Amino acid sequence: MHYDYLIAGAGLFGAVFAHEMTKAGRRCLVLDKRDHIAGNIYCREMDGIRVHWYGAHIFHTSDRAIWDYINQFAEFNHYINAPVAVYKEELYNLPFNMNTFSKMWGIRTPQQARDIIDSQIAELNISEPSNLEEQALSLVGRDVYEKLVKGYTEKQWGRDCSELPAFIIKRLPLRFTFDNNYFNDRFQGIPMGGYTEIVRKMLEGSDVLLETDYFDYRREHPDIADKTVYTGMLDAFFDYQYGVLEYRSVRFEHQRLETANYQGNAVVNYTEREVPYTRIIEHKHFEFGTQPVTVISKEYPSEWKQGDEPYYPVNDSKNEQMAAKYRELADRQENVIFGGRLGEYRYYDMDKVVLAALNAVKKEQDGWKK
Repeated sequence: MHYDYLIAGAGLFGAVFAHEMTKAGRRCLVLDKRDHIAGNIYCREMDGIRVHWYGAHIFHTSDRAIWDYINQFAEFNHYINAPVAVYKEELYNLPFNMNTFSKMWGIRTPQQARDIIDSQIAELNISEPSNLEEQALSLVGRDVYEKLVKGYTEKQWGRDCSELPAFIIKRLPLRFTFDNNYFNDRFQGIPMGGYTEIVRKMLEGSDVLLETDYFDYRREHPDIADKTVYTGMLDAFFDYQYGVLEYRSVRFEHQRLETANYQGNAVVNYTEREVPYTRIIEHKHFEFGTQPVTVISKEYPSEWKQGDEPYYPVNDSKNEQMAAKYRELADRQENVIFGGRLGEYRYYDMDKVVLAALNAVKKEQDGWKK
């Protein structure tokens, strides 16, 4: 069998591309090294609860076209992301808003909150932040930083905030309203039926091979397709010739508990550095579940090494310079399309992945007309 496109990766980018090309009459073969489709948005069912196996994924966008597009494949519920944060014995709403400030300082009005934050920032007198700690302090003041930013960030990155570059935190939004909705986007929700079902529908009409390594398969079948869509690690494609791009990884610890409601919220962050995990996800709350049991997932950030699952690109200057060289090589590949967070070495929200895949499809289809 010969294909028009060999797609490396059955995640969201690859699935959108395969769906659109199949709809246009092209033949697609999709490979994935895992034993399941859907990449990091894969959901596994346990006791009737859809568990976000690789961390919480809430679809949100302000792009009406992308919202309409994804709604072809699932009906979305009205879930609103409103996480809470635990610091020692204190509980705070996220993002930083009037509920947060009222709990932290016992105040009631936006002006009172602004006065406290402005006063703390002025006392610090940080004119040019030289690291992430100084950057964060200059944005939110000492109290918010110490309780809600410092420990969480240090766990995420595996090093002290004073050792991290300032540009990692460009801004820390402060909301002077009593609004716990984490996202500002117009559209938001969780697909009823889960993300895996969305990807399954997208891949209808494509051939799919799981537990298949792209590089091994391509060596054995060099002429299997006219073009490749590659969503794996950018540096791996070029055999690490400029060096190894760095990531942060995450270890997930899933637990089934004999209780109907463990924490009362889907997402609870733990902001003390001494607590080894960054957050606990209780999956049933994404879909307002009423099951007599529950499933939680603890997320433990970890140092990444080759062979581990890469999650977050380390976008410091060293890695960005290296990634730029790899992207130049990628641009010169005539029959390979690079996409997704690994293929482009960029962090993408789901709506941006869908948009990038649709743009890649359009570029290909425009080329057919020439």
